[in-house]
Amino acid sequence: MLKKWSRALASSLVPFIGSWLIRFLYLTNKKVFHTNNPLPDESTIYACWHGDLMMFAHSYLKYKNTSRVKAVISSHFDGTLIAGTLEKFGFEIIAGSSNKNAVRVLIQAIKALKEGYDIGITPDGPRGPRHEVADGIIAMAQKTGKKVILVEIRPLSYWQLSSWDKFVIPKPFGTIHFYYSDPLEIQGMQTEDAREMIKKGLLKHEN
Repeated sequence: MLKKWSRALASSLVPFIGSWLIRFLYLTNKKVFHTNNPLPDESTIYACWHGDLMMFAHSYLKYKNTSRVKAVISSHFDGTLIAGTLEKFGFEIIAGSSNKNAVRVLIQAIKALKEGYDIGITPDGPRGPRHEVADGIIAMAQKTGKKVILVEIRPLSYWQLSSWDKFVIPKPFGTIHFYYSDPLEIQGMQTEDAREMIKKGLLKHEN
């Protein structure tokens, strides 16, 4: 009963506190955005590593002020906290992962893409291995023909947790570089070739 109560309290407080912390860090940092073109109007898959997820929503909304975006987030308890935080920024949630409810998640994501939603996904989530691309993002892109944009978020000054994903928290009053790749065509590629392209692209500006 105590565990259930503490989880309920965390589910209420963490997204609220987390969303304001993200806003504070975003506002107090200098932002440098790197992208060659405006982001596409058509539905697109946006990918960033699980450890870089903290500042993703704010950077996405700089380019696309839309409510038509869904994020694939783990249905584990820590995932529900992330989901609640993303909802504070207007994201809808598809609960599940490549490890759990994979088929249902893939079907929901494909449906959302066809309905005009953007999809946000962490290719190495929810449990890793870190910086290893699971099949889900590749299947989504190949079955819908939608393009993939890779998002790298590189703060110059940050804290890094000891979690499996080495989760990054930018320090205030620093500089954050946001890199958005050109839209990548995945359809027709061999799975391993697509996996390697995504991995290399998401590590292109790693320190």
